[in-house]
Amino acid sequence: MPFPFRTGRTRFAVAAAALTLSLTALAGCSDSGGGGGGSSSAPATPPSLVPATTSPPAGGGVKVSIKDFKFRPAKQTVAPGARITVTNDDTTTHTMTATKGKAFDTGDIAPGKSATFTAPSKAGAYPYDCTIHPFMTGTLTVK
Repeated sequence: MPFPFRTGRTRFAVAAAALTLSLTALAGCSDSGGGGGGSSSAPATPPSLVPATTSPPAGGGVKVSIKDFKFRPAKQTVAPGARITVTNDDTTTHTMTATKGKAFDTGDIAPGKSATFTAPSKAGAYPYDCTIHPFMTGTLTVK
């Protein structure tokens, strides 16, 4: 009695099933983002779902970005003396300047550049704005 996988029809069925499984596995591993690059990371959180207040990253530094004439996040709580890096991801120069007293001021930050400052050591709320575009506002809370 011949082995059942020796018939042409059976071999074709096994090969077709194996090909289907392989293609299914490859499709599950592909990057459906359409941009190439080979990354299979999870989709980014939509901006509307990103919390307004964040905690300092594990590395101890706090990051603020400026994009579309907005500070992101606009409200941030930090420890006294925390290092804060502000990155200008916009198309024009901006600042991040405390509006009361002289608690902090990044000075002018050109597009694509960053500035780092130290948060005040005294607890409290520190409103800030961009001195070039005063409608851009936020609050740095030190606790």
